[in-house]
Amino acid sequence: MSLDIRTVHDDDIPGWILALSTGLLRPPVVSAEEIAHRRADYEPARTQGAFDRGRCVATFRSFAQELTVVGGARLVSDAVSNVTVSPTHRRRGVLSRMMERDLRAAKERGDAVSSLIAAEYPIYGRFGYGPATWTTSWRIDVRRAGIDPRHAGPESGGRIDFASPEEVCALGPALHDRFRALTPGAVSRPGQWWERATGLVRFPNQPSPERQHVVYRSPSGEVEGLADYVIKDRWEAKQPQNTAQVHRLISTTPAAERALWRFLCSIDWVLHVDTGRRAPDDLLPHHLGDPRAAAVQEHADYLWLRPLDVPRLLAARTYPVSGSLVLEVEDRAGLAGGRFLLDAGPDGATCTPTTRSADLTLDVGELATLYLGDTPASRLAALGRVHEERPGALRTADTLLHTARRPWCPDIF
Repeated sequence: MSLDIRTVHDDDIPGWILALSTGLLRPPVVSAEEIAHRRADYEPARTQGAFDRGRCVATFRSFAQELTVVGGARLVSDAVSNVTVSPTHRRRGVLSRMMERDLRAAKERGDAVSSLIAAEYPIYGRFGYGPATWTTSWRIDVRRAGIDPRHAGPESGGRIDFASPEEVCALGPALHDRFRALTPGAVSRPGQWWERATGLVRFPNQPSPERQHVVYRSPSGEVEGLADYVIKDRWEAKQPQNTAQVHRLISTTPAAERALWRFLCSIDWVLHVDTGRRAPDDLLPHHLGDPRAAAVQEHADYLWLRPLDVPRLLAARTYPVSGSLVLEVEDRAGLAGGRFLLDAGPDGATCTPTTRSADLTLDVGELATLYLGDTPASRLAALGRVHEERPGALRTADTLLHTARRPWCPDIF
């Protein structure tokens, strides 16, 4: 079957949205609201569709996104999203063709890395992506948490206030910019993100409950934290069995984070708090009197990266000590492979092509997994995914690349 894979024109948008909804198992409804939203948001040159006799049967979109790396620098990433293939057209190489087009365009554009949230684990490794951050969610049994609701206000002299969606849209972007500067793995949020996240913009085929928004302000009045949640209201025999489902919680100080969790765990009639996806080494359980009151519900890979420019990537992040490594990076797609010398130290790093003998050999996807510091190279070597060519090179790689705190991406895109 011949398929026409091309960029999406303005008059293709309704059919593209229909194919997206089909692929994401949403109702096959195309609303005027979503058409207007897409038209305001999409870049034609970076939005692809596969068309069979005029009908869109696959979707693919990318956009520019800032990624915070170790040390706080921000790199522009080719962020991939809205990837679907309709059930009628699977296993025909459609995704491979769209992905190859996008990655080559990103390479020509000068992007150092591509990023995505993988809906399924096995798909994206073959395109050179590797999981770079992980996420964990907890369910808190409030009765065991050891928080006295009579004395659960902020201990630091700050305060928590409810906020309207409009207030969150006004306060949130600046807070998020400060948050992501501190958080390797965090990404930028486009302008329309806040309208969708707060419910100011809704699509009929994607109903969502009304959310409560709360803001933490420090004693000086500065906004240092923000959370939104919904209450799942359930009673049995006139006894409350309610759950607070947290969708997002970000903070720039430990005091703000602690105050927001204590607030959520002390809402009258709430017996459980579902935390949503958090950093895998989140402090949350230890904010509770009994950390065992927070039971892990999910632990999974989250943000995946695909290196496109190895020297730029490795030179952009920071390193705790001085050291050097020669990396033989293998890339079947021919986009980022080669042998590179990394000279790193607390004052900066350089990374250049070299003819020196390799210290480590690894696939480009394994470099992605190492890049933000989440996984030690020695762990990947034990799995047979990194090969030590010089004795001691794994120890050097662990010292240079691994980080004390794990990276975290709180956003889906």
